[in-house]
Amino acid sequence: MTDTPPVVAPPASTPPVAARITEMAAIFMVGDGLIGLLQPRRHVTLWQERALGTEKLVQPFVGKPGRRRLYALAQIAAGLALAARQRAK
Repeated sequence: MTDTPPVVAPPASTPPVAARITEMAAIFMVGDGLIGLLQPRRHVTLWQERALGTEKLVQPFVGKPGRRRLYALAQIAAGLALAARQRAK
């Protein structure tokens, strides 16, 4: 017989890792969308060159702040919808 401690399950109120990751994604979407909405030119310029592969992602928004703002609204809406799906247990 070994003296191993019993396995203790986390409290029921602790959210699963997937829920936390989803929440973090929603926060990122809302935050990035808000910055893109309020400062589209500055935000696109920041990611336009030497940005670890994101250059192609921001290319459609270069010189088109209105397009970036429209995308930002979609980002914010999607982030809020994603966060709203999360339920406390």
